[in-house]
Parts: sequence; structure tokens; C-alpha cells
Amino acid sequence: MTKRPKHVAVAAGIDLWLGDCRDVLGEIEAITHIVCDPPYESHMHRAKRGRKNYGAQRRIRTDGHANPPPVDFSSIDGLREVVVDPLVKLCGGWFIAFCTPEGIAPWRDALEAGGARYKRACFWTKTDSAPQFNGQGPAFAVEPFVTAWCGRGVSCWNGGGRRNWWTFPTNGTDRDGRHPTEKPLALMMEIVNLFTNVGDVVLDPFMGASTTGVACVRLGRRFVGVESDAKYFAVAEQRIRAALAQADLFVDVPLPQKQEALL
Repeated sequence: MTKRPKHVAVAAGIDLWLGDCRDVLGEIEAITHIVCDPPYESHMHRAKRGRKNYGAQRRIRTDGHANPPPVDFSSIDGLREVVVDPLVKLCGGWFIAFCTPEGIAPWRDALEAGGARYKRACFWTKTDSAPQFNGQGPAFAVEPFVTAWCGRGVSCWNGGGRRNWWTFPTNGTDRDGRHPTEKPLALMMEIVNLFTNVGDVVLDPFMGASTTGVACVRLGRRFVGVESDAKYFAVAEQRIRAALAQADLFVDVPLPQKQEALL
């Protein structure tokens, strides 16, 4: 028997769900955009499992701080095609999903099959990425995210003619560290600011520790987050409540620029 999802209304316009996104989507009303960091493809999960499968855990942080925990959740393979169709139908704007380079084509195919207009892959360069310690090939220093338009009419964003390249360190001073694939807050704030507008509703169906949710709180977006793991849900709720408590400090909220079509 599937456990009934738990809904937590953290604040007006901030709703969190503990449960499988497949069980929650029917409870969510139409949203403006989807910005998510789903589980990696299976080949990357195998590489990040840590001691259990690969002997000594891979060293990710090189600044003296504790390594993030190994990945402890299933890959997106097999789930991607199941969730994309209802997500596209729910979304009225951008669909943004992080992936591995090998995951770009499967995400494109699934999004187009679901009725979205695939735009292109974008790339985050990690300025502090770890080298390939065994010297057997190049290190992994770039992470893609795919972009697709689910709305009607011409796609629009706040980035004008800027290129599809973002450069941020992985291990910033504001890194929480309790989730193995946590994204930098500065990166997610820039993505949220470029692809969404104040008052929009942003859905993250794979919330994790919810850096995206924190970015939405800081930038005046409404947020709906879904997470199936209770321990990561607790981290996400804690971080979002902390961001809400400091909301009056965020006085320099970037204003949307003039929207132009992203060809």
C-alpha cells in the first residue's frame, strides 16, 4: 500500500510535500515553471556510491571540509519517462532539469514526447571541481541542465541574448552539505532569476535539500517542493524556514530584465 503523501504549508505560497512525486502531482494545481535537480543517470550513481561499491570513497571536497555523503537514492532511469508527461501538462512555462552529459538526449526525447518544446542544454562549470586523481582521463568539471518550454506562444526569459554557460564553485561558504548532490545557492538563484519572475510558482518534484526552494524564497517566487526521503525533506523544511525568517534581509532582489525570446 502506498503511503499517503504529507503536505506541509510552510508559509503562504510555500508548500512542501513528503512523498513520491508520482503520488503528489494530482494534488498540485497548475504551476508556472519546473526547476529541478533529479537523480543522476545510473552510470553516475554507480560512480558516486562510495565505499560500498568502490572501496575508498571518492574525494569531492578539497578545502578541508567534510566530504558529502555518498548517493543513497535510485537513479532517474526508468522514472524519467513516467513523470515527464504529467509534469509537462502541469507546467505553463519553463521545464529545467539537471542531468549528466549522457542524460541530455533521454531528457530531450522524453520532454518532446510529453509535448514540451525542447530548447537546448545549458552548462554549469564547476571552478573548484576535483581533478581525476587516478590520472586515467579528464576530470568531470561541467554539469548540464536541459531547458524546454511547456507554455503557449513564444518562450521568454530574463536573460536577453546571454549564452548558455554558468560558472560557479561547488563548495561556496553557504553550502549546507547534508545532501550529496547539493547545488550552489548562487547558481540556483541566478537560474531562478533568469527563467522566472516575481510571484511565479516554481515546482521542484525532486526537492532534495531544496536549494531551489531557498532561492525562490529569497527572490520572491512561490514554491512547491516534493521529496520522497524523510531525512532530506526535514533538511529542506529547515532551510526554507530559515530563509523565510531572514526574508526581510534580502533587500537587493534582482528585478526581471526586459523579456526576450530564447531562440
